[in-house]
Amino acid sequence: MSKAKRIGVLALQGDFREHKQMIERLGAEAVEVRLPRHLEGVGGLIVPGGESTTIGKLAREYGLDEAVAAGYEAGRLAVWGTCAGAIWIAREILDYSQPHLGLMDIAVRRNAFGRQVDSFETELEIEGLQEPFHAIFIRAPEIVSVGSGVAVRSRYQGRIVFAAAGGLWATSFHPELTGDTRLHAEFIEKIAV
Repeated sequence: MSKAKRIGVLALQGDFREHKQMIERLGAEAVEVRLPRHLEGVGGLIVPGGESTTIGKLAREYGLDEAVAAGYEAGRLAVWGTCAGAIWIAREILDYSQPHLGLMDIAVRRNAFGRQVDSFETELEIEGLQEPFHAIFIRAPEIVSVGSGVAVRSRYQGRIVFAAAGGLWATSFHPELTGDTRLHAEFIEKIAV
């Protein structure tokens, strides 16, 4: 794993520490991002699970929404939204009005797999991985539709749970809560610039 790579984790709210630990396990440098200046020299940003409304409001308040969008549009920054992070980067949120980035051409529905009590784990087939990935779903959103140029990399019971478009990834599940580093490694090596 390249030690030169610096990967940011949006550290406003949610389970950012677990993503940071995964990045460090892979030998890359993890940077907690709370302000636009923390994005300097960062090639990828992971937006964790948590409370999507809170993430959106704080990101707007601190100017991170504009900084992240500018970094992505300039080709300097890849962005991976997991669970609440997928909601934040989506172009459209079908069932709720809240601040969001709107970078990725996907439509999402919040909590589509149920409430906290409905959380579950499953083995997912993911395009590009040879073995199934153990996925954890907690108040997970569903990716209801994708625009042209957005690839579907995984579905659960026919519902989209992983979409990718160039330097943008959205996953409904929490890959940071497992011991499986394959998706983080791919994001760091192949996606993050």
